[in-house]
Amino acid sequence: MSQILIIDDERAIRKTLGEILSYEGYKVDEASDGEEGLKKFREKNYDVVLCDIKMPKLDGIEFLDKAREANPDIPIVMISGHGTIETAVEAVKKGAFDYISKPPDLNRLLITLRNAMDKTSLVTETKVLKRKVSKVQEMIGDSPAIQRIKDTIEKVAPTDARVLITGENGVGKELVARWLHEKSNRATGPLVEVNCAAIPGELIESELFGHEKGSFTSAIKQRIGKFEQASGGTLFLDEIGDMSLSAQAKVLRALQEGKITRVGGDKEISVDVRVVAATNKDLLKEVEDKNFRLDLYHRLSVILVHVPSLNDRKHDIPLLVDKFLENICADYGIAKKEIEPDALEALREYNWTGNIRELRNVVERLVILSGKTILKDDVLNNVVPRK
Repeated sequence: MSQILIIDDERAIRKTLGEILSYEGYKVDEASDGEEGLKKFREKNYDVVLCDIKMPKLDGIEFLDKAREANPDIPIVMISGHGTIETAVEAVKKGAFDYISKPPDLNRLLITLRNAMDKTSLVTETKVLKRKVSKVQEMIGDSPAIQRIKDTIEKVAPTDARVLITGENGVGKELVARWLHEKSNRATGPLVEVNCAAIPGELIESELFGHEKGSFTSAIKQRIGKFEQASGGTLFLDEIGDMSLSAQAKVLRALQEGKITRVGGDKEISVDVRVVAATNKDLLKEVEDKNFRLDLYHRLSVILVHVPSLNDRKHDIPLLVDKFLENICADYGIAKKEIEPDALEALREYNWTGNIRELRNVVERLVILSGKTILKDDVLNNVVPRK
């Protein structure tokens, strides 16, 4: 349900507008002056604000200035019975969404509110889309381990050397792969990702190398595999430790010869692909257990990049939390929340078995469940302690 804040020193106006908007299905809060309105504005995320201009303590224009500083994305509609064209122009110049004279025409008021809410939705969607279409997320952290990774990427990315990225689940191996592609000479080409653990063993070869029509029961048409799709760019083989031995043999051949053969076909197809692989397993241990080919390991590990766990880089947690707060609050269309130092310290002391992925989920949970400022009690009550 959309929430509207009505700020007006006339009780009758507040009551009338409140009844009308409640009948229309809106949730309404009221404030009798600018100071009370500003306090409520800062405490809650409203969809639209209706604000009188002539008020005691803090007038509408002053409220508009301070509210725009606190959250410029919430539409504010100014209403006044003493307005002039000059007042309306000043309000709009200062960022008001619209200006309505008292007594307001009901149809115009409802249309203005709908338009203002459409704007709120569009602003939120635009922020989300801008982040989604941006090529690569920032690599957050200034710990020595992260700085080493950044330095390695700068040196290795411009080459075609194959890279093996290791680390626990959720540490950001995919982000390293994306930066390697983004800073490479292949950045204008495709980055094709394959999660080897998510594809059934009997389908992995078709996924990687494609297949010809009729090569097996469900092959009703020709399929182009990931190696061909990535030609001219980068192929990221995530969780490669879960790949079947038969698929490993074909990947080894593709790396050695730069050629692949589709399942059910006999034609050799040349591919120009840089392979970046990642795993959360100890591949040398997998080699000992006969689950991974030693020759493929050596082909993949020209450059080794190990991404540390979050518990090994707790120095970076404040930077990560700050960035997550910024992004998550932007996604929800709300002002960025603050976090108390004690709450931040509680997060640093936590045992992050899920690494950065878990940290982001926890920050999102805190954004949803906490007030304007995230307190230590919020962390203690909403982050499940380890047994």
